[in-house]
Amino acid sequence: MSLFFRISIAIVFFFGSGYAFSQQLLSKRTTLYTVVGTSGAKLNQFDQMLEDRGLTGLRNRYRTLGLGYQSRINDFVIGLELYHNRGANSDLDGFKLGYRTSRVLLNVGYAFTEESKFQLIHYMSLGMGYLNFQMLPSERPSSLEEFLADPKQGFIIRENDIQKGSKYYGNFLTEIGFHMTYDFDLPGRREALSIIAKAGYAFSPFEGKWELNGMSFDNAQSGAFLRLGAGISIPDRNFFYKDASIGLHLISGVHFTSPDTFNEVLEEAGYDPLDGRPSNLGIKIKGESERMLYGVDVYNLAMNGSASETQSHSLNSLRVYGNLGYKVIQYKNFGFGALAGLGFGNIRYTLAQRNKPDFPELFERRKFDGYLRNSGLMGKPEVFLEYGIPMTKRKLVDLVFTASAGYELALANYRLGELDMASYMSAPYLTFGIGVRP
Repeated sequence: MSLFFRISIAIVFFFGSGYAFSQQLLSKRTTLYTVVGTSGAKLNQFDQMLEDRGLTGLRNRYRTLGLGYQSRINDFVIGLELYHNRGANSDLDGFKLGYRTSRVLLNVGYAFTEESKFQLIHYMSLGMGYLNFQMLPSERPSSLEEFLADPKQGFIIRENDIQKGSKYYGNFLTEIGFHMTYDFDLPGRREALSIIAKAGYAFSPFEGKWELNGMSFDNAQSGAFLRLGAGISIPDRNFFYKDASIGLHLISGVHFTSPDTFNEVLEEAGYDPLDGRPSNLGIKIKGESERMLYGVDVYNLAMNGSASETQSHSLNSLRVYGNLGYKVIQYKNFGFGALAGLGFGNIRYTLAQRNKPDFPELFERRKFDGYLRNSGLMGKPEVFLEYGIPMTKRKLVDLVFTASAGYELALANYRLGELDMASYMSAPYLTFGIGVRP
């Protein structure tokens, strides 16, 4: 493993940074893609604890759903990927045992092939992650009042808890692998349909960083993977600066809503309310071709605080949108346009005990935490302003500043128990971003 890691670094950085930029910069490509896959992962210490009690260990694979962006300039490749990984649930005494992780990774790579319909890329990634492990009843409370009266359903333990917000991502994670694509031309379009395959190995480079309640969960972040997917690519043969491009933006802002009705229920049950308004942090991938716009938004809204002297709570909502739109004005470096988005949203309320014992006592006692959740469709209209600054004399990349305003509309009830949270989910928002556009 150590030798493979060193060889990968040598290939990526020696060839990628040395050879690629020693040539004249003549070719470029950008890609927006999504992948699904599977990976091996085994919770060694936890499975051993189960076996000592005559129980079967957890299943050693998890499913992956991911979103990625990649830009290639000559043979040098850089990109960003966001993954959600969910392990299979196991049943035990009326409880469900399961874990999930998510990761955001920056990729750097080197292409072994010339720019063409087929690409073979060797890459390495460095990023951060989140881990959730829980043991909760198979049957959840149907009433919010019932849940608040007795929230101790099971246990939930988290590392780098993004239920409190995406800024809590942490602990280094690494991947080494190969990325292969093949393009199929789309009639009448500059974009191509790219079929994607990725294979490699993911791991945590520092031992002991994923220890929870006295037990190591490092293996939950490690294992060989295989991912398959598809995306939209603008290849070199169809790449015209400013006429067609796909950009990546980091976005953050505020949503003008607050859980007032929900807070009233919390206070009636003797808990502290959630203060303030939710803010978001996420990514926007936006493609443009002859002023037609398309892309994806992913961001995470979160509120958290103290629920009582011994408990904390969080109210979290993930939003994923597919967008279509049109750029109305492009004047020099300024742009103005509008987007319409349709996507998925969820809402999750977690009420957790701050101090829980270590394993194996935690496994024996079990009842400390609980949560309620729901999900459904979301929609939004949005208008934006942008300003691009060319970063090189050849105008290979723009640094782009954006400001967006819109209104999110819940297309479902989003009930927590019997309480309708659609009014909390539906609200105007203001978002600012910074990104790159080849």
